Amino acid sequence: MIRFFALNAFIAIHTIFLCGWGFLVSLFDRKNGRLVHFYAAVPWAKTILWVCGVKVKTQGLENVNPERPCIFMTNHQSYFDILGLLACLPVDFKFMLKQELMRLPFLGFGMKKAGYIAIDREDPRKAVKSMNEAVRRIGNGASVLIFPEGTRSLDGRLQEFKAGGFHLALKAGCDIVPVVIVGSHRIVPKGSLKIRKGSFGLCVGKPIKTKDYSRKNMGALMQRVREAMIELTGTCEQ
Repeated sequence: MIRFFALNAFIAIHTIFLCGWGFLVSLFDRKNGRLVHFYAAVPWAKTILWVCGVKVKTQGLENVNPERPCIFMTNHQSYFDILGLLACLPVDFKFMLKQELMRLPFLGFGMKKAGYIAIDREDPRKAVKSMNEAVRRIGNGASVLIFPEGTRSLDGRLQEFKAGGFHLALKAGCDIVPVVIVGSHRIVPKGSLKIRKGSFGLCVGKPIKTKDYSRKNMGALMQRVREAMIELTGTCEQ
């Protein structure tokens, strides 16, 4: 019980402090949150993982090309996925996330400064505007990260994909890089704040080119990405 309160109190205080630090860094950041990403978001994630006694075992980082912006697509099991992705992917990337997360105290402010892109799923016009913003960010050299399932999995099994991220990939004309996270639901299950010590796997697959796909055969692209993620899951060390 003491560990539960101590860790969650630390995460809250650390988050508030790093959001303030992120604001100071943003005053010198003219590249859509690049400095905030590397000097605020990444240290925030690495520190929480270390304090909580959680290790991330990575595979396939050679498939990440820092010089080539892409769309990372990954499954989602726990809020610790976000920490693992920030700590381990060696590139500037922008999360695409639900609009309501931007309203979180302190954290929402920090995410805006980092250049994350909010999607209002209740308003199609705002959603299109967000998609166009993501295309612009990719054109300026930043990668985008999407959870194609749209929500966290309760048991770690891969859920059905939403189409939005694939529309974005076709519009931006960039590669999709599949990423799988294995075992993070055991660290912090969905709906829980209890943090368990341990490790989880984060594995990056080879880029999937989108040039041979269009809206007419987008279903085939979705299936290919899904199959790549399932295959990665079977070889990802936890």
